[in-house]
Amino acid sequence: MLSVDIITIFPEFFREVVEFGIVRRARNAGLVEIAAHDLRQWTTDKHHMVDDRPFGGGDGMVLKPEPIFAAVEALTGVSKRDELPQGKRVVLLTPQGRVFDQAVAQELIDSSSQLVFVCGRYEGVDERVADALITDEISIGDYVLSGGEPAALVVIDALVRLLPGALGSETSAVFESFTEGLLDYPHYTRPPEFRGMKVPDVLLSGNHAEIERWRREAALDKTRRNRPDLLK
Repeated sequence: MLSVDIITIFPEFFREVVEFGIVRRARNAGLVEIAAHDLRQWTTDKHHMVDDRPFGGGDGMVLKPEPIFAAVEALTGVSKRDELPQGKRVVLLTPQGRVFDQAVAQELIDSSSQLVFVCGRYEGVDERVADALITDEISIGDYVLSGGEPAALVVIDALVRLLPGALGSETSAVFESFTEGLLDYPHYTRPPEFRGMKVPDVLLSGNHAEIERWRREAALDKTRRNRPDLLK
């Protein structure tokens, strides 16, 4: 079973979202545990401050190191990255991280029994957190969000789909976009004709070899049109 802990100043952000679809099914099946933790519970001042102004000046606020270190230590049992047992990883969601893709998702699933996600806010997180605690800095794209919470949901959803038994079919995750470096082939369902648009005849033929050949060619064509960079 995969254990997922989320450190955030908005734990309520996650409470309803994880109660739908495949994530809910995986939780009910005991494949994954997901818990969102309020960073403020690890503060020590009466105002529960989690941020402060950056040294050197500049706009915005920065998340302080003390509560994050305390949170990671409470959730993993250690206070240094080098002391983490095998299978435990601490992930910072940040625009400065490596870009998340299907290969990274598979890597995290293959190597992790516990994932702790640190959701940044404001101008970011004190760099000492990354220096001493973080095993992976991950970005979901070259743009800036208000915080790491939406990014954490994206990553968690992608990971849960890869857990054995999470999907209805064991091959569903194998044939999706990016698994083999291509976009997925087009899908069709009933009716066979809609407003003059017909389903390709080969998909109605029952010839499985021809269908597989068509799907491969269609996936290549869609990749050329929408993501030619993948073919390089």
